[in-house]
Amino acid sequence: MAITRPDTHSVPNPPAPLEPIPACGDVVVRVRYCECDPMGVAHHASYIPWLELGRTELLRASGVSYADLEHAGVFLVVIKLAIRYRRPARYDDEIAIATRVAGGGRARIDHEYMVRRGASAHALSTDAPEELLATATSTLACVDNTGKPRALPDWLTAKAHTDS
Repeated sequence: MAITRPDTHSVPNPPAPLEPIPACGDVVVRVRYCECDPMGVAHHASYIPWLELGRTELLRASGVSYADLEHAGVFLVVIKLAIRYRRPARYDDEIAIATRVAGGGRARIDHEYMVRRGASAHALSTDAPEELLATATSTLACVDNTGKPRALPDWLTAKAHTDS
């Protein structure tokens, strides 16, 4: 069965955000059992969906979802991803993923990430010191429904993100 994608010509303008898109944000997750090895250490591949969650929630904070963009024929594909692991995340840890727009161009957007455990991972937890678990960077390219490069909507470019 073929997957059909929306026609980019039928929806000329992607939805505009309700709020300015922030340049940075945090999302808190708890390490699930299925993300760990038998010793309770989060598998290195588990970090990739956590980074995606950080990007998704940064966009959602403006009132626009990835689903909205895709419906309008705007697709963001990961073309580069680098992760530096520093300390292990463990089963049931509460971790924070800080996501920041680091730059970009007309058809790409760059993000930087910090994955950490400790005091800043939960607003009410001040007992444990903060631990940096990983840092990462990614580059997303904007393509249309045929996979051809296209310009980002003006409001989604790195310049349009705010520091608020």
